[in-house]
Amino acid sequence: MKPSTELFKLIKSLTKSEKRFFKLSSSLQSGDKNYLKIFDHIEKQDEYDEDAIKEVFAKETFIKHLPSEKNHLYKLILKSLRSFYSEQSVISLLKQEMKNIEILYNKALYKECEKFVSRAKEIAKEYEKFYYWFELISWEKKLLEEAYEAGEFTTNLDDLVEEEELVIAKLRNLAEYQVIYSKINLVFRSGGFTRNESERQVVEDIADYHLIKGKNTAISTRAASMCYYIKGLCAATNRNYSDSYQFFNRTREILDNSPKIKEDSAQRYVMTLAHLLRCYIDGKQFENAQKMIDDIRAIESKKGGNSMDIQVRLFTSSYAQELTLLHAMGEFQKSVDLIPKIEELQLFFGEKVNKEQEVVLTYKKAYSYFGIGNYKKALSYVNIVLNDNEQNLRQDIYSFLRLFNLVLHFELENYDFLEYVIKSTNRFLNKQERDFEAEAVCIKHIKKLAKTNLNNEKIVILNQLKNELNYLMTDKNEGVLLEYINITAWVDSKIKKISFSLAIKEELKLNKLMV
Repeated sequence: MKPSTELFKLIKSLTKSEKRFFKLSSSLQSGDKNYLKIFDHIEKQDEYDEDAIKEVFAKETFIKHLPSEKNHLYKLILKSLRSFYSEQSVISLLKQEMKNIEILYNKALYKECEKFVSRAKEIAKEYEKFYYWFELISWEKKLLEEAYEAGEFTTNLDDLVEEEELVIAKLRNLAEYQVIYSKINLVFRSGGFTRNESERQVVEDIADYHLIKGKNTAISTRAASMCYYIKGLCAATNRNYSDSYQFFNRTREILDNSPKIKEDSAQRYVMTLAHLLRCYIDGKQFENAQKMIDDIRAIESKKGGNSMDIQVRLFTSSYAQELTLLHAMGEFQKSVDLIPKIEELQLFFGEKVNKEQEVVLTYKKAYSYFGIGNYKKALSYVNIVLNDNEQNLRQDIYSFLRLFNLVLHFELENYDFLEYVIKSTNRFLNKQERDFEAEAVCIKHIKKLAKTNLNNEKIVILNQLKNELNYLMTDKNEGVLLEYINITAWVDSKIKKISFSLAIKEELKLNKLMV
C-alpha cells in the first residue's frame, strides 16, 4: 500500500509564522518529542519519501510505530493551527466563546456567563452567523430560567421568542438561497454557459424563482449578496454580460457596505470582482478591466485576504482573466511573456490549484502561443487537456478545444492526420448535448481546406466560411465560440495574409467605428 501523503501536504502548506508557532508551542511541552524529528525531516523533503524517514531513524524506537507517530504529529499540527487562528476568524472566535459559556454555566457562574453570551451574540449579529446566534438565544433562555428561580424578572421571554423566530426565518431564507446557488453553479461549473435549450430553461426557471425575481425577498445582507450573485450567474451563463455587470456590481456594493460580511465572504467577493472583470473585457472596456485586475490583486494585502485559499483564488482569477484581456486586445506576445510567472505560481501553489483552474489556465496558455504563431507549443498545451478526458467539468472548454485542435493541425499542415482528427471531433461533438451550428460549419470548411493545395481555392473556401460565420454570429448563442477562439479573426488573417494578432486589432478598430 502506498504511504499516505496527508502529513507531508499539511507540513508543506504551513507558512513560516505557522511553523514558528508550532515549534514554540512544542517547546513548552515536556517529555520526548519524536514527532519534531519527523516534522523536521519531512519539512526538508521535496517529495514525500517514507523509506528515507525509516532509514534515517532506523535506530530509533519510535520508528517501529511510525503510522501512529505520524497521526500524532498530524493532530498536533492541527491543534497548533487552531490556537494560531483562534482569534483570526469569526467562526473560531464564536466557537471559543461558546466553549467559555458552557464552562461558566456548568460552574454555576451565571452572571459571568451572561456577559459572554451578550458579547458573543453581538459578534454573531454583526457577522450574520445565524446558527450561532440561534444557539446563543438558547443559552439566554437557559440563563433566564436561572434568573427566574433567583427572583429576577428583568428579561422578557416573549422578546427572546420573537428574536428566535426572526433568526430562524433568516437562517431558512439564507439556506434556500444556498440551494438555488448550488443549482446555477452546477450549470456554470459543468458547461461554463448554457449549451442547449434544456439548460437555458433550467437557468430561466432559477431566474424566475420567487426569491430571485421578487423584490426584498432577501432578509439579511448575506442573503441579499447571494441573491444578486445568483442573478449575475444566471445572466453570465446566458452570456448576457450587460445584465451580468449590473447584478455583480450590486453584489459588490452590498459587500462593500458591510465590511464584516465582506471580510467573512472573501471568496465570494473575489469571484464577484472576477465576473465584473469578465464583463469589462466583453464590453471592450480594457482600461477598466486592467484596473479591476489591480483591485483583485490588492485584496491580498487587506484584512482577510492573506489566507491560502484566498491567495490561490486571487492568483487563478487575476492571471486567467489577464490572459483573456490580452487575447481580446490581440496582445499575444504580452500574454506569452506572462506564462513563466503563471507557471512559477502554479508550482508554488501546487495541488491547491483545483482542476478547473488548471484546465482554464492550460487552455489560455495554448491560445497565447497560437496567437504568436508558435503552433507546436500551443498544441502541446492542447494535448494536456485533451488527454485528460474529464467528463463533468467545464465541457465548454473540452468541446471548443476540439475545434481549436483542428485549426492547429491545419496550421501545422498535418493534413493527413487532420482527416482522422476531424472524424474523432465529430464523434465527440455528436455525443454532446449542444445546439451550435458554428462548430459544424468550421469543421466542414477546415476539411475542405485540408484537401486542396491551390491558394485560390483556399481563398474561396475561406470567404465561404467567413460569410457563413458572419451570418451565424448574429445569433447570441452561436457567438459564444468567439470567447474561446476568435475564428472570424483567424479566417480574416488567412484571407488577408496578416498575423492573427493584427486581424484582431483590425476587428477591434472596425467594431469601434460601427458603434
